[in-house]
Amino acid sequence: MKRRDFIQSTALTSAFVGLGGLSLSSFNILETKHLTILHTNDVHSYIDPFPPTHPKNPNMGGVARRAALIENIRKENPNVLLLDAGDIFQGTPYFNYYGGELEFKLMSMMKYDLATIGNHDFDNGIEGLYNQLPNANFEFVSANYDFKNTIMNGYVKPYKIFYKDGIKVGVFGLGVGLEGLVDKKNYKETVYNDPVGISQDMSRILKHQEKCDLVICLSHIGYKYQNEPDKICDTKLATLTRDIDLIIGGHTHTFLDKPTVLKNADGKDVLVNQVGCYGINLGRIDFYFDNDTSKTSLGKSIVV
Repeated sequence: MKRRDFIQSTALTSAFVGLGGLSLSSFNILETKHLTILHTNDVHSYIDPFPPTHPKNPNMGGVARRAALIENIRKENPNVLLLDAGDIFQGTPYFNYYGGELEFKLMSMMKYDLATIGNHDFDNGIEGLYNQLPNANFEFVSANYDFKNTIMNGYVKPYKIFYKDGIKVGVFGLGVGLEGLVDKKNYKETVYNDPVGISQDMSRILKHQEKCDLVICLSHIGYKYQNEPDKICDTKLATLTRDIDLIIGGHTHTFLDKPTVLKNADGKDVLVNQVGCYGINLGRIDFYFDNDTSKTSLGKSIVV
């Protein structure tokens, strides 16, 4: 496949699950290929929707509504990647009782393509995470967690490449620092490596060696820390690195209506997005690929 420049500043919705379908009728671009990225983060074992009496999120969320929405989007465009940015576990009695089995099985039914690992995914220990892997019909990526001296060795890859209608997409994962955040006995000999250096290595490999048309960082390091300005986060990562096109984040439960657009170290645009928590929102980003070298910006934020 010839190298394609993707049309940036995409159509994205940070979608309220179950409130309707997404229309892309405003786009009328000929001879392009269309890729839809759907994503979640920090679902935290929320299987059921919030009750109608909930003061903040009445009737919102729920796996059934999310599944129906995803199915409708796939009918609209078969070229879909469904990703999760970590903290799948911990938050409701479903996790306490089933230990993550239900979460992985439901994600498999929704045909998730890939996930990264959040700090709460270690809450039953690294053994608990390992024991649930057979229930996941999708893979996990984390480039800066070194699992070589643990039972997870070989089960988590630094990156994965997907092909959708001739579009080559590379996705690598990042995790937050575990020391002081997770009990040492839960992550054992897992080694945390610097996200910035690792990201630069991964993006260089994916963009220049693997010749990916789109490079995505699936991150669980947090969007931004107001009280810790020097702490590495998605917004800092975007400005300090090269060759990353999109950062899908988690950890800080940040609700964004549309992606933040930042300049990377080469002055090129990077999209950064995160969709809150508890399965309330579903992120959607649509990329359009052309065969020539021109770049056109098209963007729309649609509430579902």
